[in-house]
Amino acid sequence: MSKAKTKKASPAAKVSKPPPQGAVPLERPAAGDLAPDFALPTKGGGRVSLAELRGRLVILYFYPKDDTPGCTQQAISFSEKADDFAAIGAVVIGVSRDSVAKHDAFARKHGLNLILASDEDGAVCGAYGVWKEKSLYGKSYMGVERSTFLIGRDGRVVQAWRKVKVAGHGAQVLAATRAAGAG
Repeated sequence: MSKAKTKKASPAAKVSKPPPQGAVPLERPAAGDLAPDFALPTKGGGRVSLAELRGRLVILYFYPKDDTPGCTQQAISFSEKADDFAAIGAVVIGVSRDSVAKHDAFARKHGLNLILASDEDGAVCGAYGVWKEKSLYGKSYMGVERSTFLIGRDGRVVQAWRKVKVAGHGAQVLAATRAAGAG
């Protein structure tokens, strides 16, 4: 009996998951739109919902995968500024399609002190229009487009950043949050 050779999965195959149900137009929500509500499990066995945060500023950032270079740099940047965000009444929530167990390990490894929420089925990624076709080494796959949303106390999007470049982004979001908090 001969063993069949197993093909090693490409990096794109490891990242790709089935598209989420209920996706909305690609660039929604935009500034002024009501932010889609959500309730997601978080690291440490908690739960977070946008409805429960009404009255606070919310920084909701979507990232592709725990413990990858860009995602780690972004999480550390937001985590280092957590006290500054809290001082203006803002809460930071990072969302990926990784499991809560992966979030727990990621947070422990890098000493992260922010909320990491798990959107394993991709419904929230779909609602925020961040589940997009991407390309890696000439191959197309579906994945999370790095994006950040500043949500006002009234539950409306104040500002949306799409196709985020990590360098300097945390400081940019903090400045915009300070401006929103003063208004």
